[in-house]
Amino acid sequence: MNHNLTPEAAVERLTSLHREATGSLKTCLERYFETRVPPGEEERRSFCYPELRVDYRASGIQPRIARAYAKFQGPGTYATTVTHPDHFSRYLIEQLRFLVKDYGAVITVERSQQEIPYPYVLEQGDDLGRNGVTAAELALHFPAPKLAHVGDEVADGLWQHHPGNPLPLALFDAVRVDYSLKRLQHYTGTSWRSVQPWILLTNYHRYVDQFVKWGLEQMSQDSPYAALALPGGARITRGMGEAEASAIIANSQWHRFQMPAYHLMRHDGQGVTLVNIGVGPSNAKNITDHLAVLRPHCWLMVGHCGGLRQSQRIGDYVLAHGYLRQDRILDSLVPPEIPIPALAEVQVALQGAAARVTGESGEALKERLRTGTVVTNDDRNWELRWSQELRRINLSRAIAVDMESGTIAAQGYRLRVPYGTLLCVSDKPLHGEIKLPGAANAFYDRAVGEHLLIGLETIEQLRGNVGQLHSRKLRSFDEPPFR
Repeated sequence: MNHNLTPEAAVERLTSLHREATGSLKTCLERYFETRVPPGEEERRSFCYPELRVDYRASGIQPRIARAYAKFQGPGTYATTVTHPDHFSRYLIEQLRFLVKDYGAVITVERSQQEIPYPYVLEQGDDLGRNGVTAAELALHFPAPKLAHVGDEVADGLWQHHPGNPLPLALFDAVRVDYSLKRLQHYTGTSWRSVQPWILLTNYHRYVDQFVKWGLEQMSQDSPYAALALPGGARITRGMGEAEASAIIANSQWHRFQMPAYHLMRHDGQGVTLVNIGVGPSNAKNITDHLAVLRPHCWLMVGHCGGLRQSQRIGDYVLAHGYLRQDRILDSLVPPEIPIPALAEVQVALQGAAARVTGESGEALKERLRTGTVVTNDDRNWELRWSQELRRINLSRAIAVDMESGTIAAQGYRLRVPYGTLLCVSDKPLHGEIKLPGAANAFYDRAVGEHLLIGLETIEQLRGNVGQLHSRKLRSFDEPPFR
């Protein structure tokens, strides 16, 4: 019986169908590598994602739900294909429970017509080339990735509803999710399964050193943290000796990956991921495009910036409440004239965390923590055209400049992931305090550890406020039901 399922039974059915489909695809691939025998028509029909369908038939006035997610915009049938339902089970069950309780929704699970591209069941891709089998040859007999089938039309409000077809249930369908899961593994050097729901993004490797140090300290004392996953697949676990852990860290192949990620895990699944995204808006958009399919609770930018005000000092903090977006990379998706709102819950948590970590409050905290607009520029050497930048920066009343924060905030707004920015002033380009090796090193040694602790403390404060964190400010008027 695949109709009128409970949320729990629906996820069990999704998991069973997905396991059957991927198992059949793997078996046929393995046979082809060994014998060159392609799958038959009946076998190929089994290579499809499961589909989750939810029906809402209103009887009377539609419920008025204050919650920002797991709500219908109107009666109808909503559907999406699903991948790795075992991994997403907690998320799926949470959304479905609300829809059943508040709307009396009816849940159905069936096999879809959307084929699973064969690379998505090859864990490492090491099989390609085996026995002389090429990707082009496999594409003759197995479903291959096609860009025409992967897109963000729902997230970007570009989807068109055709009468008789279901409405979108989620922002991303299965093939879009699988595409990003593979990309995450490629860029970060870690399994997508290790990514935690609380994410810190930084633009300097020195934050990584502090994160690893803090993680080891947490696992050596009474804390909820149990393991640290490193780029390249290495893992440090609670109870491991200091010498062994140090050797694993020293041998980490993080430099092989463009945006190495580190995952500090908890038994309750509510750990923290740190990604060193490097410099620039292209990297910032790239990684957040892919992290978004995991539906994290929040991502925070904790990196360096140039201070634009004379009163600022090296090592001061900037809490962004607005962005002058000159990154240009998202202009066609989120035009610059669209405001990117600050999220009150995140802003309050960031300021509270800064007070707690620094031990300062009131005027003393205000001297170190300034709230204002951040300019995000796509040109690292914008200073060389200061005469052209002067008026625009003056009009914006900006207090800091960087290359990633506006992009990350706009991506959070676009992809419905709560976001925030706390930057640390590392130079003052307008006031003669530029980055020089000696001064920079002294700043790094003093400031990075404290800054990272503020980011971690912010996450600690937000954990108890998840329901309000997923703000209605991020939702459109024709929003899919799922968060």
